[in-house]
Amino acid sequence: MFKKFSFAIFSILIASQLIAKPVSVLEAEANAALAVFKSKPGAANFLSQIKGYLVFPSVIKGGFVVGGEYGEGVLRVNNRTIGYYSIASGSIGFQAGLQEASYLIAFVSQRALDNFIKSDGWEAGVDGTITLVTWGAGKDISSISYEKPIYGFVFDSKGLMGGVSLEGTKFTRINPK
Repeated sequence: MFKKFSFAIFSILIASQLIAKPVSVLEAEANAALAVFKSKPGAANFLSQIKGYLVFPSVIKGGFVVGGEYGEGVLRVNNRTIGYYSIASGSIGFQAGLQEASYLIAFVSQRALDNFIKSDGWEAGVDGTITLVTWGAGKDISSISYEKPIYGFVFDSKGLMGGVSLEGTKFTRINPK
C-alpha cells in the first residue's frame, strides 16, 4: 500500500513540471479567480492590507482511498506577479470523490512571505502553518483579526469531496512557458 501511495505522490510532483500552463493562461485564470474572490464581502479590503498572496484558480482534488490534489497559480506582491507555483499533496485513508476549487493563500506578515519566497519547496504544517478560513455564503471576512501570519481560503468549489486541509501540502516554484 505504501508503494502505491508513494507512486501517487511522485506522479503528482513529476506532473507539476510536465504540465505547467503557459504564463498567459495562468495570469488570465488567476485574474478571473481574483474577481470571484473580490466579489465576496470584505475581500477587496482584506487584500489591500496583506503583504502578498498566492492564488490558485483551479486545484483538482480527487481520490478513492488514495488521493491527491494539484493546481498551478501565481504569487503576487503589491498586485504584481513575482513567481509561479504548483500546489500538490497526497493522502491515504477513507475518501472518495472529485472536486475543483480555487485557493487563495494570504501572507499577512512580511516574515511569512519572505520565508515562503526563500524556500526551495515550502510545505504547509512544516515550514509554516496556514489558518484555514471557513467562509460561508454572505459571510464578511473583514472581521479577520490579522493575528495569524498566513490565512487560506477555499472558494468557488465544484464537485464533492469530504474535508479540506492544507496540512502536508507542498508548494513548489514552477517555470511556465
